[in-house]
Amino acid sequence: LGALGAVVLADTRRLDASFASVDFFEERNIPFAVGVNCFDGRRDCTSRQVREALALEPTTPVILCDVRDRESSKSVLLALLEAARAQAAARLVPMAGR
Repeated sequence: LGALGAVVLADTRRLDASFASVDFFEERNIPFAVGVNCFDGRRDCTSRQVREALALEPTTPVILCDVRDRESSKSVLLALLEAARAQAAARLVPMAGR
């Protein structure tokens, strides 16, 4: 079956390190969310800036978070689950017309 989805954890100080992971999941059409780790509540950029820098599709969730915080990390996982659900539903629509 393979992966149902993935989280790409991005550090705004080294966004270029995220390109390979983003490309990997996009090329395989695997749903993913980008979690932008904001240490100690520091938000050096917006989710829109990260989306543009990584050239992400509008449907790819970009969540600013602190991975050390349980609720914050949970928000990234919930965004991933919603993205995976939406992608699966979109795949089923063309199949229903057969």
